[in-house]
Amino acid sequence: MSRLLVLGAHPDDAEYHAGGLTSIYRSLGRTVRWISATDGSAGHHLLHGPELVARRRREAAASAARASVEHQVWDFPDAHLVADLDLRQRVIREIRTFRPDLVLTHRPWDYHPDHRALGQAVMDACYLVTVPGLMRDVPPLERDPVVAYLADPFRKPIEFRPDRILDVTDRIDAIVSLLAEHESQFFEFLPVSFGSPEPLPSDPNERPAWLKRWFLARTAWRAERWSPGGGERLIEAFELAEHAAGADPALLDHLFPGSRKPG
Repeated sequence: MSRLLVLGAHPDDAEYHAGGLTSIYRSLGRTVRWISATDGSAGHHLLHGPELVARRRREAAASAARASVEHQVWDFPDAHLVADLDLRQRVIREIRTFRPDLVLTHRPWDYHPDHRALGQAVMDACYLVTVPGLMRDVPPLERDPVVAYLADPFRKPIEFRPDRILDVTDRIDAIVSLLAEHESQFFEFLPVSFGSPEPLPSDPNERPAWLKRWFLARTAWRAERWSPGGGERLIEAFELAEHAAGADPALLDHLFPGSRKPG
């Protein structure tokens, strides 16, 4: 049985980037924990401060409950995350405490500064989770977990190159149901921030279908790169981080069930 830790910068990052793999893990009876490193306090065009933080914590809890996963929302302010010692030590403590077999996080070359900071902090923590003389109040790991990056479309300065590709088209509705719990984001802020080809329906019953179309449009680049000609496919892809433990094909098959190598 494998344990999956998703270290995301914001309360909805785990669902957006790895909702399919999470669903597969839970269907196999495996333990999953989602972390949001920031409190989400900058993620709205109208709301702000404690009101928004409280709302995003409620949404994160509702999504995690629907997915049957453990979750935490840390207290670092949204849009202020930096790869300093405080963040690095928090990451080390989390990995040592949860003892995951697989850690997923953002690449240090993502578009969002919070994503980059968290990716850098995880990179810096990889070896240190095994060092006994550091943070002696929490036992070190005997070896690094496998760490992999979540997919992003950016090609510079370093292009995302997946080691595993996972078709989760059959889990789209389950993933959308998780995203829909984050009402402040997917029905309010993100359509304003990133735009939408069609207006948000006023009828709440029509919103899941609208969100499904919006989500597939936003993630279509994944299918175009790694599953061309496949219609409306939902693809999740993962790139191994060289700073962490290596993995042979058999272990990758176990950690990413149903996935394939690219090409």
